[in-house]
Amino acid sequence: MTSSINPLRRHFRQPSVYLRLPSQGKFYANNSLNYPPNEELPVLPMTAVDEITARTPDALFNGSAVVDIVRSCVPNITDPWNMPSIDLNSALVAIRLASYGHMMEIGSTCPNCGHSHEFEIDLRIVMDGFGIPDYSTPLLIGDLSVQFAPLTYKQVNENNKAQFEDQKLISTVNQIDTMPSDERLAMLGDSFRKITNLTIRAIASSIASISSPDGVVSDQTFINEFLRNCEKAVFNKIRDQAIALRETTEIKPLDIICENCKTPYRQEFSLDMTNFFETNS
Repeated sequence: MTSSINPLRRHFRQPSVYLRLPSQGKFYANNSLNYPPNEELPVLPMTAVDEITARTPDALFNGSAVVDIVRSCVPNITDPWNMPSIDLNSALVAIRLASYGHMMEIGSTCPNCGHSHEFEIDLRIVMDGFGIPDYSTPLLIGDLSVQFAPLTYKQVNENNKAQFEDQKLISTVNQIDTMPSDERLAMLGDSFRKITNLTIRAIASSIASISSPDGVVSDQTFINEFLRNCEKAVFNKIRDQAIALRETTEIKPLDIICENCKTPYRQEFSLDMTNFFETNS
């Protein structure tokens, strides 16, 4: 009789990193997260299948690559589509740490002398730089109280895909010299309106509720309508607060000194999934 337990099981990959979520386990839909009592999620190294997934263009574009890799390497997050977006960067950095170690080589070009060079960053320091956004404190504007909540990864991914398609259309239209100017302006105007609508929809989705003397509103249709019709100053305060909360869990720019001219400068560092899981080995 064949054993139902694989004799090689003890040689399977083991957790090598433990992750504390910036969300502290909040904002997950039911059955989307198994949150351990010590609040530390075990992170497994990537498998060969995960590495292939990270190099599949279609999977990268539609977001399924991120979902499959997170589900494989952070099994406590059972439904990564419903993962709050504020946990995404920390999860991906933890997976990279578990898979390839704490040092990562990136390229940079000095803005002063144009010298291109490679340098290493310690991803442990990057992890320590992630903050914990405060979604418990509402934004008060006059007699309005705006309560925020992070977008899910699915919402962010859908917005990113739609914006990418519209921006690609804008670029294509600008390159067609034979298109009549009125037709070009009409297409560009339509694309810019779509991008504006996506921006408003994203901000509306980041609002859990708005309280006023007339009651509490959590219906996304009503919140979207409010954002389209409120005063610009009110809209800007809401937008800026949504951005500030999101930026708490984004990777901070890196401080670099050019090895050629010794000029200090700041280098933006983002998690570009097309190369974040690449190594030189």
